Amino acid sequence: MSASLRIRVVPAITDIAADLWDACANPRAHDGASIAPYNPFVSHDFLAALELSGSAVARTGWQPQHLVAEDENGRLLGVTPCYLKSHSRGEYVFDRGWAEAYERAGGDYYPKLQVSVPFTPATGRRLLAGPGPRSHESEAALAQGLVELCRLREASSVHVTFMPEREWSFLAGRGFLKRTDQQFHWENGGYATFEDFLGALAARKRKVLRRERREALQNGVTVEWLTGTDLTEAVWDDFFTFYTDTGSRKWGRPYLTRDFFSLVGEKMADRILLVMARRAGRYVAGAINFIGDETLFGRHWGAIEHHPFLHFELCYYQAIEFAIARKIPRVEAGAQGEHKLARGYLPTTTFSAHYIADPALRRAIDDYLVRERAYVEAAGRELGELAPFRKDQDPDIGNRVSVEDEVD
Repeated sequence: MSASLRIRVVPAITDIAADLWDACANPRAHDGASIAPYNPFVSHDFLAALELSGSAVARTGWQPQHLVAEDENGRLLGVTPCYLKSHSRGEYVFDRGWAEAYERAGGDYYPKLQVSVPFTPATGRRLLAGPGPRSHESEAALAQGLVELCRLREASSVHVTFMPEREWSFLAGRGFLKRTDQQFHWENGGYATFEDFLGALAARKRKVLRRERREALQNGVTVEWLTGTDLTEAVWDDFFTFYTDTGSRKWGRPYLTRDFFSLVGEKMADRILLVMARRAGRYVAGAINFIGDETLFGRHWGAIEHHPFLHFELCYYQAIEFAIARKIPRVEAGAQGEHKLARGYLPTTTFSAHYIADPALRRAIDDYLVRERAYVEAAGRELGELAPFRKDQDPDIGNRVSVEDEVD
């Protein structure tokens, strides 16, 4: 790390001006054009909504410890969203086995440091160095700052999750262990319509998707896309009811508070898509998505009525339709879920990096990760062979025709 760069720890993101944070997280040129694809989750608005709403705060086990890299004149050059954790919930990269093993051996796994967007298993930069000649220096300073903060907070480890592969390799060169996992993402092959996408699938798979879509909208169910000024407080009340039902069943209690949705709705309305299902004059289910420049990120869903395949319709098929309409290159539909494969979402590797302070624990985890990475790679290959696309069809290219189409 350059001696002229200083690392500071900031206990609340609101202590950093939004324009300074965003100049590093989602930098723009002087004409307003994005220098890098906009990612809604690393924006100041999103992270501030998590803290101000009481969703990601010390009381819930997410104590903000954001890192700031500054030059000799105090100019902000880079930032990192970082939290001191007292548990491993809400991360989607599972290390509970590591914690239990370390505690059985007499160690204290918590607190630990988590570099991520809380409750959000979506890939994005984590070492948010601003553009310019000192960008690489800022990244190195932030990486070293994380190791030093681990020592100062007497934490067991630092976990950087859902990061780009480039950052993953960068941190591996600085003593972090490499971990992989798998999600399922949909890639837009330049389709003009949803029917064009269906045309890329094998006939049997295509029939299944059409049947699921028909059955989801039986019983008078209709679907609406809500964004921008459509996102009223009444709409958020309905959606929060759906989200609470799902969150209570999955995690015991929902991670996000009702205030969170009002805050992001106020600040990020044009970057939010709510897909809402209506029946008999009221909303009965919904799914929330966040709109990036190159990715539509599906996040939460819930329902107060059960309708077959409605989950698939709202979370997967409607997301594909929106991405096609907006010419968005991909859809990320959240963590896990091999059932997404049959619906055109392909296995995609995700990356995390882990600094382990205790040498003995580090050796054990390093050995485990070698085997885990091999398993993830093999599983990805096997799942890729089960993709629903026609054998003559490159899933990245739409609008091809084959004799098989005549069978449908």
